Amino acid sequence: MQVNELSAYYGESQILRDISLTVEQGQIVVMLGPNGHGKSTLLKSICGLVQNVNGKITYKDQEINGLTTEKIVNLGVTYIAENRELFPHMSVLDNLSLGAYSKNARATETDNLQKVFELFPRLQDREKQLASTMSGGEARMLAIARGLMSNADFLCIDEPSIGLQPSLLHELFNIIKEINRQGTTILLVEQNIPEIIDLADKIYVMEEGHISFAGSKDDALSDEHLKEIFLGL
Repeated sequence: MQVNELSAYYGESQILRDISLTVEQGQIVVMLGPNGHGKSTLLKSICGLVQNVNGKITYKDQEINGLTTEKIVNLGVTYIAENRELFPHMSVLDNLSLGAYSKNARATETDNLQKVFELFPRLQDREKQLASTMSGGEARMLAIARGLMSNADFLCIDEPSIGLQPSLLHELFNIIKEINRQGTTILLVEQNIPEIIDLADKIYVMEEGHISFAGSKDDALSDEHLKEIFLGL
């Protein structure tokens, strides 16, 4: 994934300012930064959910800005929202099945469901349970699992740690790491989670709609401003 000089607007308000970043195949790239500074807008822009954008976004050498979200999903890029966006009155299994709605995913729905249940065994145990009755951690796992059902090979995951108790964070991050190990590239947005550094192949920091830092986790851990303000170290 290559993003070049991307700017994004909501109405007259400019949210992103000339954002450029690269995510290589097989990486986990983490975007850190304060709440409300444009991180979610970046993921939504990549996935076709923001209409007013300038710049260029390419995935596997194909320009994708301007495509519909459905076409971007069919190319293998999926957005997993911060607020999960589950169907609360449908079962776990039905939510997962809806994740395979795209043309690209239908032929592999059975295989992907098996992979999802191997990654998230508690979802298999609760496949008939209504999504509205799940805990916050289970709902977050279901949202990620539903994204995998789309046959995605590039996941844009928006703040997976929000609302989770500390005991579940380690489990969730281990699952994300395993998803990556199995071949899925991940662009992950977070706010202030020191533990997320261990997952990252590359780190970006966004402040006020622009990139203020880009580098490896070693670079991040040696940057005193970043350690103090964003990593809480």
